[in-house]
Amino acid sequence: MPPPRYGHKVIDIPQELAASQQKYNGEAGRAFIAGLPGLTAGFLDRWQLTVDGRPMHGVSALILPVLRPDGAPAVLKLQVLDEESEGEPVALRAWDGDGAVRLLDHDAATGTMLLERLDPTRMLSHVPDSREAVLVIARLLAHLTSAPAPSGMRRLGDIAQAMLDETPEALEHIPDPEERRLVADCAAAVREVVAEPGDRLLHWDLHYANVLASERSPWLAIDPKPLAGDPAFDLLPALWNRFDADEVHWRFDAMTDVLDLDRGRARAWSLGRVLQNCLWEIEDGRPLEEEQLEIARQLRARAD
Repeated sequence: MPPPRYGHKVIDIPQELAASQQKYNGEAGRAFIAGLPGLTAGFLDRWQLTVDGRPMHGVSALILPVLRPDGAPAVLKLQVLDEESEGEPVALRAWDGDGAVRLLDHDAATGTMLLERLDPTRMLSHVPDSREAVLVIARLLAHLTSAPAPSGMRRLGDIAQAMLDETPEALEHIPDPEERRLVADCAAAVREVVAEPGDRLLHWDLHYANVLASERSPWLAIDPKPLAGDPAFDLLPALWNRFDADEVHWRFDAMTDVLDLDRGRARAWSLGRVLQNCLWEIEDGRPLEEEQLEIARQLRARAD
């Protein structure tokens, strides 16, 4: 499709974003990409924004650097509105810039957001010392999960029960006996804690590329997919990203110490995150992710 023009700026729709939308959202993703030029033009006009750099993107969103009418830098985030993204502005308003990127404006009908601009060249994933990075994640999580989730947020209890309901059929699609037993053990761990799912405001996706530096704070979280639940459900991204099998126990212990979590419950909910990811892989017909299985093996052995 031809890119839209705004003044002397040309907005390219990244092909990688189009491909990921096709892969993960199917027809809805294709429709989103097809409508993205017009959607972008509409919000540039509506919020009187000036394009101030090349577009960026993640798996599901277009991020466009812009200037507000007063010249202040910001970013325009356009994404598919779904059950994960619809809670993002609610969480960002609750945090109000304290430990997370600040929400400046929001359109509820499309999920489009205007956010403060952080420094995308300084991600936590660029910090060479992975242990230092883990502690940054832990401290951010301790802060962000310290308050109850706003009403109406999707709930971990519902998600966990749905996973348990799906597990028996999913196990039939795992040919390897050891992997099948491991996934079954993950489900068994979730059954131990599902009756007390917690009520804290969770980020759900706090990995190292979702932590950026800014002038007002050393590190701030971005891109939450929030829900109400136990903070232990937020640990797995930091165990899995920048994976190192020899560091799993150290990272788990460090994070549970900083967040002051019961390690038995933290183990169970971390295995629950592995279960969630395995169910998605099975549903999409993909092999199970070996690194996550290794995390589950180590956490399971810890309790033996």
